[in-house]
Amino acid sequence: MLAIVAAIIFGLGFLLDLVGARIPGGFSGMTFALLGLCLLALHQAGVGKASFRTGYSNWRGRTRR
Repeated sequence: MLAIVAAIIFGLGFLLDLVGARIPGGFSGMTFALLGLCLLALHQAGVGKASFRTGYSNWRGRTRR
């Protein structure tokens, strides 16, 4: 999920850089690039995973009859 958000942020930063525009408050294309890199680093660290139960086995899956 964070990787998708980072891609959107990179896209916004790229468009701002192409146009040469700045958002009021000092946000430029480089600000969005750095935010996207931060989000990618969090994604690589495992923050924001879809499932926290990796390796979880369903012990009720096999019932003896």
